[in-house]
Amino acid sequence: MITVSITTLGCRVNSYESDAMAGLLRAAGFTVVPDSEPADIAVVNTCTVTNIADRKSRQMISRCRKLNPDVKIVVTGCWSQREPEAAAKLQGVAAVLGSTEKNRIAEVCAELASSHEPISMVRDVMHEHSFEELSAIAEGRTRAYLKIQDGCSRFCTYCAIPFARGAIRSRSLDSVRRELEMLDSAGFKEVVFTGIQMTDYGKDLGDVTLADAVSRIDGLNNIKRLRFGSLEPHGLIDEIIDSIASRERVCPQFHLSLQSGSTSVLKRMRRGYTADEYADIVSRLRRAYGDDSARVAITTDIIAGFPGETEEEHRETIDFMRRIGFARVHVFPYSRRSGTLADKMPGQLTNAEKSARAQELISVGRELERKFLEGMIGKTVTVLTETACDNGLVSGYTDNYVRVLIPHAPLNTLAEATTKSITEDKNGELSLLSDHCG
Repeated sequence: MITVSITTLGCRVNSYESDAMAGLLRAAGFTVVPDSEPADIAVVNTCTVTNIADRKSRQMISRCRKLNPDVKIVVTGCWSQREPEAAAKLQGVAAVLGSTEKNRIAEVCAELASSHEPISMVRDVMHEHSFEELSAIAEGRTRAYLKIQDGCSRFCTYCAIPFARGAIRSRSLDSVRRELEMLDSAGFKEVVFTGIQMTDYGKDLGDVTLADAVSRIDGLNNIKRLRFGSLEPHGLIDEIIDSIASRERVCPQFHLSLQSGSTSVLKRMRRGYTADEYADIVSRLRRAYGDDSARVAITTDIIAGFPGETEEEHRETIDFMRRIGFARVHVFPYSRRSGTLADKMPGQLTNAEKSARAQELISVGRELERKFLEGMIGKTVTVLTETACDNGLVSGYTDNYVRVLIPHAPLNTLAEATTKSITEDKNGELSLLSDHCG
């Protein structure tokens, strides 16, 4: 019995791909164990979105060796795609796979089980034009991920992901439907569409858009919710917005990546929209829900301290955050990435300056999140129950992705709850507390 562990870093796309690799390994006769346990073979699915992500990827490789000094390590994902030679030099690494070779994981592990020869499978992803078909059912989870798109062709000046993922590649509509049917048969109540640049879905398929992928949910029985991972503002045309808003199963929570609320910074980032254009997209999304617009949760990412960012531009971002009224904000200090245009830009801020601005943005984000939650107090909401808490309560999420703690509810059910107050856990996460569950 050969054991294999899988460590996942980074985004939901990586999580989906790790789940798919686990399924392929089990089907091939391997035993997949938690990554906290020593294994014969350890797969590390890496991330390269920031310098910190690169460092964590290397740290996870080192951790695998500490758990088992004789382990054979397979490095795959975005970091190994960008830096295959650096990955191959790390102690314990027996195989390096690029970001498009995950469907060969069982083959690679079988070869490692009987050989000591190093393996390298890293192709030039910039010339990749086929969507890598993977299928994943996440064991022990209440929501499933479905990767419908890969790659990005926008090349923002700060981002290394296009070099790690290649150009846009979309899953066919027939394949999207097959995967949804599989997840529906498995009993999942919520599915999350994931991708690198999802609003560009279908551009490589002809006359196809994200609205067509959304329509493939129609007619299924068990899946009650369809949620999106991160969406880029460009590409959210009225056709897509109307398709989203017209379907009750589509969750009214949209993670629209912003990066800066200053138009001049957005131009240096080469984001392809102004602050006003972003605000117009948000307004159109909210208007599409009519009387239900208050329930629409807009969440986002913001980069603090982009090269050349002035204090005035930083203030513009703070003002814009309040103008939009985000439900939640993820803040990241700018991270220099070799090979990107921003890495060579003048006006690089110090780590202390970036950290100070990030902390201020986080504080404003917390203020806005609390305000959004306050607007939901006293409402009756539907919660997909996920986790049993130590205090006897059960936690889960509403369709607009608000965490709610409710009493006396079985897991993996859609339960109605009436919210009464905001609570904060020891990690600082805000949730709504309910006093009724039906």
